[in-house]
Amino acid sequence: MNRDSEDFLKILNARSRDIFAKIVENYLDTGEPIGSRQISRMLDLSLSPASVRNVMSDLEELGLIRAPHVSAGRAPTQEGLRFFVDAMLEVGTMDAAERKRISRQISETAQDGTPEDYLTEASQLLSGLSHGAGVVIAAKSDMVLRHMEFVRLDRNKAMAVLVGEDGLVENRIVSLPAGLDDGALVKASNYLSHHIMGRTLSEARKHIEMASEIRRRELDELSMRLVETGVATLSGTSSAPTVIVRGRSNLIDGALESNDLERLRELLDELENKSGLINLLESAQNAEGVRIFIGSENKLFSLSGSSVILSPYRDDNEKIVGVLGIIGPTRLNYARIVPVVDYTAHVVGQMVRKGKGK
Repeated sequence: MNRDSEDFLKILNARSRDIFAKIVENYLDTGEPIGSRQISRMLDLSLSPASVRNVMSDLEELGLIRAPHVSAGRAPTQEGLRFFVDAMLEVGTMDAAERKRISRQISETAQDGTPEDYLTEASQLLSGLSHGAGVVIAAKSDMVLRHMEFVRLDRNKAMAVLVGEDGLVENRIVSLPAGLDDGALVKASNYLSHHIMGRTLSEARKHIEMASEIRRRELDELSMRLVETGVATLSGTSSAPTVIVRGRSNLIDGALESNDLERLRELLDELENKSGLINLLESAQNAEGVRIFIGSENKLFSLSGSSVILSPYRDDNEKIVGVLGIIGPTRLNYARIVPVVDYTAHVVGQMVRKGKGK
């Protein structure tokens, strides 16, 4: 809970908190503002609409609620939503059937598939359970290699083809030493393919650097130079994280229902911004659990006013290797979605630590 939330808790009495909660809960449920007469009917205490209006006026002065239209009732501001989530939100619990379903679907996909398969399944599950967009951003781990070879592109460049033990293939460009002929290129490929098997690029680099003089004589000077500089260059370049988004149509439907076409355009632009989505991974680096960004609190989705609920997942060294969550309107059902995101991250972390899909 931040300082502002603590301040608001000190300022607001029980009656004000009750009225404020009704305004927020109505907004999260319907997306619409609510008037004093409706609130007075909902309260346990017998308060007249005039008394409710006085409290609403105080809440508006504090910046917690606003009037979206001239004659409308009141809805929470972004600051009001932040205060509600931090100080008043009662997070729900997931029933056993829902937890079992998430565990089963992700683990079954992981059993016969690749890591990307079960991450995609997690994203799809989150989308379906939240009616928002499910997002997974996974940092690329060092590939354990099964094979590697160089394919000449022109006189000065070659494509390094890396084949991992999990069957994944990556292609990267490397520079060739001047004067290297095709025979030397083949020798370098054969040498590398023998010495990198079962190792990551960084491990292969150390292994080659420590190779005995006798072993190094297997190659001529130019071939060895390609091996050393090529592996050094490749091990110093990291692949871009995997970004998976499922359920875009849910966000589009929501924007169309609210007739907010400008927000829809902004949201679609933001979802296509892969570098911006990757920054969400950085946002979770210091997170212990679920993080909630409301509206402009997240730079990427500030224009469309969307909320993002994220949770990191970790490998067997407790290192954060990815983040997953939900993107949706600010009136997300936070109480329901927070435990879903948290549990899904827990299950995905289990798959990562077991090495599933590799």
